Amino acid sequence: MSTATIELRRFLTITGQRFKGGQSAPEMFSPAVDAAWHEMLGTPAYKVLCQETAGQPIRHVANHGHGPIAWVTAYEAAYGPLPDIWFTDAHGTVDDPALARYRETGTVVAEWDCGPAGGDGDDAAPDQPETARR
Repeated sequence: MSTATIELRRFLTITGQRFKGGQSAPEMFSPAVDAAWHEMLGTPAYKVLCQETAGQPIRHVANHGHGPIAWVTAYEAAYGPLPDIWFTDAHGTVDDPALARYRETGTVVAEWDCGPAGGDGDDAAPDQPETARR
């Protein structure tokens, strides 16, 4: 299992916890982890993964924003510090300044263009062209 897929599993676990706690959806700020998510969408393995991790179907939806990433503390409590993959683009390049800020401050401020949503709706990728994804 790739690092991005492991991190997707962890992200979906955090998603399920946040949804069960009445919190907002976590922000998907990693293009590398999002690429792994896109690869799995619509597959039988994705449906199983959602049930195993979040306990419910998780849709992938467009959700644009910028700001502090609210779920980092919950992630760190469960898994330790965020690995480099969270600061990596879809081509494998690490955003070293963003990673260094995280390591120095323990906080992440980032942009995102998608995220999870609960429910039994279509788990297909959002309506945006391939070139629009980071």
